[in-house]
Amino acid sequence: MTPSTKSPDLVAAWRELMSSHARVSEALERELQRRHDLSLSEFEVLQRLAEADDGKRRMQELADEIHLSQSALSRLVGRLEAEELATRAICDHDRRGIWACITPAGRALQRRAEITHREVLAGTLGRPSD
Repeated sequence: MTPSTKSPDLVAAWRELMSSHARVSEALERELQRRHDLSLSEFEVLQRLAEADDGKRRMQELADEIHLSQSALSRLVGRLEAEELATRAICDHDRRGIWACITPAGRALQRRAEITHREVLAGTLGRPSD
């Protein structure tokens, strides 16, 4: 081992990062569920769909971006579909691709939940919300 790989500061920085991530994620999960009946992952999907110019994203891209397996994302989008917050559509230029699409109800819920998301981030990270 080189001296830099033995550094206790490196391990301490990693632990602090993991602790911060867990603290923020837990706070977001709790408040999004309590106020909007959404999991953090469901919010992340709605947020990314709402941010897309046309309100849709390829399922594979979403899975990669939010670090879920394709099957886990498919189940999640299925829950959003059951609540009429999202739909799926076949990709018109690549029949193998599937789009996840936000619905008007999904967009409205995402806008409301975005306020909670920013408030929790500001509170847990100690920064003012936008």
